[in-house]
Amino acid sequence: MKKTTLVLSALAMSIGLAISPLSASAAETASSSTSTRQLPSLAPMLEKVMPSVVSINVEGSTTVRMQHMPQQFQQFFGDNSPFCQDGSPFQSSPMCQGGGAEGNGGADTQQQKFKALGSGVVIDNAKGYVVTNNHVVDNATKIQVQLSDGRKFNAKVIGKDPRSDIALIQLKDAKGLTAIKIADSDALRVGDYTVAIGNPYGLGETVTSGIVSALGRSGLNVENYENFIQTDAAINRGNSGGALVNLNGELIGINTAILAPDGGNIGIGFAIPSNMVKNLTRQMVEYGQVKRGELGIMGTELNSELAKAMKVDAQRGAFVSQVLPKSSAAEAGIKAGDVIVSLNNKPISSFAALRAEVGSLPVGTKMELGLIRDGKPMNVNVALQQSTAAKVDSGTIYTGIEGANLSNYDAKGTKGVKVDSVKAGSAAARIGLKKDDVILGVNQQAIANLGELRKILDTKPSVLALNIQRGDSSIYLLMQ
Repeated sequence: MKKTTLVLSALAMSIGLAISPLSASAAETASSSTSTRQLPSLAPMLEKVMPSVVSINVEGSTTVRMQHMPQQFQQFFGDNSPFCQDGSPFQSSPMCQGGGAEGNGGADTQQQKFKALGSGVVIDNAKGYVVTNNHVVDNATKIQVQLSDGRKFNAKVIGKDPRSDIALIQLKDAKGLTAIKIADSDALRVGDYTVAIGNPYGLGETVTSGIVSALGRSGLNVENYENFIQTDAAINRGNSGGALVNLNGELIGINTAILAPDGGNIGIGFAIPSNMVKNLTRQMVEYGQVKRGELGIMGTELNSELAKAMKVDAQRGAFVSQVLPKSSAAEAGIKAGDVIVSLNNKPISSFAALRAEVGSLPVGTKMELGLIRDGKPMNVNVALQQSTAAKVDSGTIYTGIEGANLSNYDAKGTKGVKVDSVKAGSAAARIGLKKDDVILGVNQQAIANLGELRKILDTKPSVLALNIQRGDSSIYLLMQ
């Protein structure tokens, strides 16, 4: 037994000695192989793309509306009031500066300065065009753009579109720019790899990666026209306006929003598809604004219950509930009850997707819509007419104020909803709405457009207090 043990021990030592030189040799071979074989990396692609992505610094001012001081409180504020003496926390307030007092001629508004950060993407190196988000440059008085090589240029706004949150700016006297290549976002599939590039929190160029998590996202109430690419590539504050690219380094979207309860990234980010960006910026270059056409229909998403009720075989599409008279849709023969399932042979998954697709196309665009009527497929040709500036009847928003035509208002630094006309004897007339009134807020919540007004009124408040700008006056209209 002892002899056997000694033999085995010697054998083990022999094997150990033999293995040591082999292991060293294998390590050398592996090291040599690694040095000659390049590991998978995004670096080569990013070296070409990152010069196209810029950081944007904005200075601006926005108009803040001041509430009128009720008459019964005016006696407490003034030059002789203890509330307005040196050391008082109210001394610098509008109440002590002559503003906000009803009937005293004080200012209804004041300018509030701000600074903001964002990102942008060079899309035309010869003309210096950079695309970004509208909310990055909105109300800007100064825009400065920094390139990846550290150079800085002032920029001016060429066109803005709040309804899609896209803006086009132009760098002044910029040479040696690198424009990004733009991909066909319609070719994207869920699962495709994505890379987000931007300037989060002002840190400078930052790259994150992920995949396409979903396509055609809507209903986020971020924009009027929503057809987002959803990605899990980390997008944070400051990334707005930055690039979402594929593995070829081609632009597939402009980063615009995140879904985050606490403001940080939780892996749910959204980008505006590159095809929509191309359509919108093309109009901005030509007209300085977006002259979008419209179909002139109202509708909703087609779901299984609605499809069954209407005896429609399709499971996805845009259900047409109303066709506006003399609209593009009416002239093309589209009828209420139709289900639109394609646009130029591209499948339409929802009413929101149809609205976003059409909303990026200019007036006069001709298209072919595929639809289902009475269970039978058919095609119609449509030429888009000029948008009616989103005028709607107030009754479609809230039954208690029907009888007024409303539209978005954005002029002289003020945003809200304009009353274009009021029908005599209507509910809108009875509560005191008048032509050219501008609705600025509801129940102490400011509104900037029809979408925000609709969102508040969808909660069915029992009491309505409408903050109205009427000429140079600010008043409240109450409805209980």
